[in-house]
Amino acid sequence: MKKGSIKRAFTYLESGAVLLVTTNDGTRDNVMTISWQMVMDFTPHIAISTGSWNESFETLLKTKECCICIPTFDMIEKVVDIGVIHGSECDKFKHFELEKAKATKVNAPIITDCLAAIECRLEEYIENHGLLILKGIQLWENPEKSERRVFHANGDGTFFADGEFRNLRKEMRQWVPEGSERF
Repeated sequence: MKKGSIKRAFTYLESGAVLLVTTNDGTRDNVMTISWQMVMDFTPHIAISTGSWNESFETLLKTKECCICIPTFDMIEKVVDIGVIHGSECDKFKHFELEKAKATKVNAPIITDCLAAIECRLEEYIENHGLLILKGIQLWENPEKSERRVFHANGDGTFFADGEFRNLRKEMRQWVPEGSERF
């Protein structure tokens, strides 16, 4: 081991899946890219970190709802581009040819191109850390999606996709809630 710059420390930890977060302000849909997220429990409660630099942030605070959509590796360039354009510049759904569907419990749309989507309600905003605590209330899955690899940000402009999976459900059975297995 050798000493490294503390400025890079987060790049070893940031590797949660990159997400698309959709909102609706009552008149229009918007979508933002998020790479700072954390699952907090099996309920699920999900924490995301964002702020006023994202145009959807104020909408999320006001409406207290959103959809978290989980894009796959075949969408990586589109997802990064979504993150660098503001919704006031264009209709991101049209510009990026995103297929959307109406959610059932919130007004934010579901992006049907994604592997999964979670309708969420905002439960808490921890302002001094920019953390929004969301409660997932409805899961949507896309079993027809052939690409299943999600991708992760390293925090330095590089990304990696899921690789080899190992099934250790038998060993983990006492800690994994029944019915939580993916397709």
